[in-house]
Amino acid sequence: MNSLAFWLALKEIRGIGNRLFLQLIEHFGEPENILNASRKELQAAGRIPEALASRIVKHKVHAHIKEELELVSANNGNLITFLDPNYPALLRQIADPPPYLYVYGNLRPDSANIAIVGSRNATTYGRTTTERLSANLASCGLTIVSGMARGIDSAAHRGALSAQGETIAVLGCGLGTIYPPENKRLFHEIAKNGAVISEFAFHAPPEAHHFPIRNRIISGLALGTVIVEATQKSGSLITARLAAEQGREVFAVPGSITSFKSMGTHKLIKQGAKLVEHVNDILEELNIKEKAARPGHPKQPVIETTAEEKRILDELSPYPIHIDNILRQVPLSPGKVSSLLLQLELKGLVNQSPGKLFARFEG
Repeated sequence: MNSLAFWLALKEIRGIGNRLFLQLIEHFGEPENILNASRKELQAAGRIPEALASRIVKHKVHAHIKEELELVSANNGNLITFLDPNYPALLRQIADPPPYLYVYGNLRPDSANIAIVGSRNATTYGRTTTERLSANLASCGLTIVSGMARGIDSAAHRGALSAQGETIAVLGCGLGTIYPPENKRLFHEIAKNGAVISEFAFHAPPEAHHFPIRNRIISGLALGTVIVEATQKSGSLITARLAAEQGREVFAVPGSITSFKSMGTHKLIKQGAKLVEHVNDILEELNIKEKAARPGHPKQPVIETTAEEKRILDELSPYPIHIDNILRQVPLSPGKVSSLLLQLELKGLVNQSPGKLFARFEG
């Protein structure tokens, strides 16, 4: 029998949480030994109630577990256990690491990771700032971790991919359920340049209570967590709290003082989170001094601009402004300004939103 089957079988026993699971592993060595132990041996291993010991002794490896493992393999996934050398080193250090992870892609155990999370209903400022920050961090050799949700999470993954960097998506559902569904292409792109992971069964749905649970993995995988655009009740603040509890750094990107979507991030800054204005704010705090690109992953190229393009950029900020405001500030014709904005957009320096609103990328 596949030894992985015993890991799944042990985890499905009512009363065995992550901490007890790993305590038993530490005592018995392998899940197979635990499932084959007597009640007396189990109770001698720790404070295990007699009823739970009885459930363990009676539990069998059922056929659905074999089917689960076959399903994972058929979809090019694999299962990495806590004892596997490929299990992430940083994740091992948290109080309640998952006993195993479903993995689609390549999960490096020793990668230097930084988590970036935030609002699902992100503003243009939030998305563009996240993409640029993520791309710059990836160019410096850091792996970007996020949750593949709409908004900031998706922007974080896309930013890393745009810099040919590595990224890890931690799902609040199983690998067989792509959520949100519009991220199907992103799901596969992430796996080609990193990994998509989950602690939930392959076809587990994206239930609401799954997401706070998976947040500890996002923060647990990372040296630090960056929060971009979070309301006062945002789930991203849970990730920030977990990062602090895990002894990891917490960063926050400031936003407009008039935006309720930045109230959560501003609260974090008041509480001591490191304010992020530039990628170097993160690198310095993490004591990462070398801004060399990872071998095989080139640095972000320097983008050249003309004098007229620079004049337009000087009038822009990370917050969208209408083209009429730009025209009032620069001594150029409407046609010329439109042409310059298009060129800047093609160079990735400007983002256009519906309604002829333009904003400058920051990073």
